[in-house]
Amino acid sequence: MSTVLITHPACLGHEPGEHHPESPQRLRAILAALKADEFAGLRWQEAPEASREELMRVHPEEYVDAILRIRPEADELAMIDGDTLMSAGSAEAALRAAGAVVAAVDAVADGQASNAFAAVRPPGHHATPTVPGGFCLFSNVAIGARHAQVRHGIEKVAILDFDVHHGQGTQATVEIDPLLFYGSTHQSPFYPGTGSPRERGIDDNVVNVPLTANSGSKEFRAAWGDRILPQLERFAPDMVIVSAGFDAHLRDPLAQLRLTTEDFTWITGELMTIARQQARGRLVSALEGGYDLTALADSVAAHVRVLMGN
Repeated sequence: MSTVLITHPACLGHEPGEHHPESPQRLRAILAALKADEFAGLRWQEAPEASREELMRVHPEEYVDAILRIRPEADELAMIDGDTLMSAGSAEAALRAAGAVVAAVDAVADGQASNAFAAVRPPGHHATPTVPGGFCLFSNVAIGARHAQVRHGIEKVAILDFDVHHGQGTQATVEIDPLLFYGSTHQSPFYPGTGSPRERGIDDNVVNVPLTANSGSKEFRAAWGDRILPQLERFAPDMVIVSAGFDAHLRDPLAQLRLTTEDFTWITGELMTIARQQARGRLVSALEGGYDLTALADSVAAHVRVLMGN
């Protein structure tokens, strides 16, 4: 089997404004990097649109309808909050982003791929079931986790998040369900202001390890190796889903952690090992943040290199 890359040109049509950091150039840089010869074995697949049923496993119908009704005219923007905007192409991009994670779960669960990476935007981990924000419209990985449970009968799903921002949207879905797990490192104090170690979920199924500004490889690897990974192993997931944000990189302009590309190689390898040992290798990864184009492209390439076993 192989690694499948799931993406769609519509994800480039989400245009939140000329100077917005969550720009289409992010995805262009990633896709250009993954067209290098070393990734020739990567299987590319177009993302479908998520169905209403799939979205409504996380978001209420009124929320789904409200987001999908926002269709500005060309060259206009609709402001959702101070950081989150929608353009004419944003609704389709959001449907494709959520649909990519659903398709990735299908490919891995059905044995069509060893693992999968959803290269999509807008990101999703800040969208709670009822509130968008932080550049996010639909809770992509939470939708994928619910799909794994409902469509494939995969009982226990773990979501691991190494984005520099805490994924309060994902956590809102996970913390009330003991069959879901959420583990996160993130800069603190920082947006969105959540992610305290005291937030532990209904059954100790949430593990947050905040990192102070200027923390680097040592602190990051200790947080995962000493805190999150042991609890993940005790949870014994049947599938692993990764919120793969790369804005903890030292080059990133929006944050102050000091990770290197090698740190993303390391954590990907650790999560792959647990997936092989406990989840029959079933691992799905989805893009979240990362705003320095060079660091983002290099880090995603490193991440996918490990997924492919290169």
